[in-house]
Amino acid sequence: MPAEIRIIALTGIPDVVEGDDIASLILSAMPAQKLDARDLDVFVIAQKIISKAEGRIVHLASVTPSALARQWASAYDKDPRMVEVVLRESKRIVRMDRGILIAETSHGFICANAGVDASNVARDFVALLPADPDASARQIRGALEQKLGLRLGVIISDTFGRPWREGLVNVALGVAGLEPIIDLRGKQDWYGQPLHVTAIALADELASAAELVMKKDSGIPAAIIRGINYQPAESDSRQLIRAPELDLFS
Repeated sequence: MPAEIRIIALTGIPDVVEGDDIASLILSAMPAQKLDARDLDVFVIAQKIISKAEGRIVHLASVTPSALARQWASAYDKDPRMVEVVLRESKRIVRMDRGILIAETSHGFICANAGVDASNVARDFVALLPADPDASARQIRGALEQKLGLRLGVIISDTFGRPWREGLVNVALGVAGLEPIIDLRGKQDWYGQPLHVTAIALADELASAAELVMKKDSGIPAAIIRGINYQPAESDSRQLIRAPELDLFS
């Protein structure tokens, strides 16, 4: 692994609307920063602009809440329309307690509100997660590689909470072009002892690193991470989802 990496915020990407080509917006924004892509650059892109481009936005005025949504919302001073959207996006409700709703999405992600989010969208609208973040990442990667003639990685990121710790971090929802996990099992540590369980979530670490320059209040929805000496691979984010039989928390 490299001794040094660089994280570059991509500025100048406009507010995205349905039908926008994310790869084209990224390529158009780079010249203003006098920024050229390099081989093995990793592009980290906020989920929100993917959802906007793919039309994964819901106008709450169009939502009729169910009895359960109304009951839950009334008990915890929530918008019943928002609660209804969360319920619709949930494959399984993991926990509904003290005004917090944790759900499993159709993708297998376990997160607050099934990933439904009202930030960085117009008032009275909410954004849903992309239908297939891996497919979105592959499409953007293909377009960027075709235009730039380079080997690239793409990560679609979103902000999740964590069971053990306070605070939020960015994680990888979609991955293309690199293995999301570095499996060190079978190798040796610094003292020559065998590693039995160590597997590093590289894609999540890169997503979190990029968030340092992609702050939610900055209007910067993408970044380039440079200096990761990974081997290009056809992969996706499914490796990052823990199997239910190994999950002690949900």
